[in-house]
Amino acid sequence: MKKLLVLNGPNINLTGTREPSHYGALTLAQINEKLAERAAELNLSLDFAQTNHEGEIIDILHAAPEQYAGIILNAGAYTHYSYAIRDAIAAIAPLPVVEVHMSNIHAREAFRHTSVIAPVCRGQIAGFGWESYRLALEFFGAAF
Repeated sequence: MKKLLVLNGPNINLTGTREPSHYGALTLAQINEKLAERAAELNLSLDFAQTNHEGEIIDILHAAPEQYAGIILNAGAYTHYSYAIRDAIAAIAPLPVVEVHMSNIHAREAFRHTSVIAPVCRGQIAGFGWESYRLALEFFGAAF
């Protein structure tokens, strides 16, 4: 059974209460529960991590190749300006990282339109609420 990491960055811990019009009403725990159920159906296992700290995201990414077959990453606001996270993703290649966002970052404020991590990720899924994570999981289910 392949193991994946679902890694969430800043403010994702507030999902369910933070701007539900953008991020939906489900809490992060509820999203993780739904993902774990679907992962079991796909014969995948998941670990979950969330941090509001850029350096911790980088440390988790650095350790990932020893433990995981792929990563589903919502880097939150770091998506738009963290070259350090971008470089950490590039450094762990060829481990596949799929960038996810619950909101459609391309239909929001102009500063959210650019993802500095997208060029080093396998792909980007945005705008489908919590289902963005599920769609990334489906990719991994088909890829393995």
